[in-house]
Amino acid sequence: MGVYQTSQKGLNVNDLLEGFLGTSVEGKKSRVPAKLDYIQSATGLFLGLFMWGHMFFVSTILISKDFMNTITKMFEGSMFFAEPQPWIVSGIVLFVFAVFIVHAMLGMRKLPNTYRQYQAYKTHMGMMKHDDTTMWFTQAFTGFAMFFLGSAHLLMMAVKADEIGPYGSSERMYADVMWPFYLLLLLAVEFHGGIGLYRLCVKWGWFEGENVKESRKKLKKVKWAVTTFFLALGLLTLAAYVKIGYEYSNGHVDKFKPTAQVEVRIDQKVRA
Repeated sequence: MGVYQTSQKGLNVNDLLEGFLGTSVEGKKSRVPAKLDYIQSATGLFLGLFMWGHMFFVSTILISKDFMNTITKMFEGSMFFAEPQPWIVSGIVLFVFAVFIVHAMLGMRKLPNTYRQYQAYKTHMGMMKHDDTTMWFTQAFTGFAMFFLGSAHLLMMAVKADEIGPYGSSERMYADVMWPFYLLLLLAVEFHGGIGLYRLCVKWGWFEGENVKESRKKLKKVKWAVTTFFLALGLLTLAAYVKIGYEYSNGHVDKFKPTAQVEVRIDQKVRA
């Protein structure tokens, strides 16, 4: 119930300070850090699942340019409007961006904020030589990189939603030389998101069997299998966009024109 009240009122300055310090203004142990952990977990789960869905969407270019064009127009409301409306995509992207910023702010609470803390953690990591401890460091590093890379990507997509598609996306990768940027973003997203979802399962006890140690081993194998799959899918997708962009820029093919259009309409019958 407390988490619900906090989310309804919003995060104020006192909440954030208590989240960082762990004590209330009266000097007592605060419940706010636990509430902020819950919100961080919820936003992380949303972003992780969105990341998987987004990867499947952009990888439709591997099927065909026509298929990706159809899916893109569906996101722009082609089922409901006579003409696609890119502002719908811009609205979705801005919502995701807001969740992304909240998650990033809450994640910053866990990062070492002094060099001494960083050295202490590094020493601890070296002594423990524990996979989960090392993964946390990887998650923190990739999360820091994602704050800049992810923000730039989301803002770009919000402003240029009308350019999302087989040709616009391919031109951005090749002609605008954005493929190195998206390669770094792919690596950061997949490692950060994959580790984050694994840590969520461990933290909240999801998929935990009677033998916790064995369950975590299996969960870790699944985590690396999923990360490998999405990395491979992402690299193939990125290569496809670069290839198409190269063909367009060098005049090997004409600019994209759909050869087929799948039209979906919702007809409503009104009974008298």
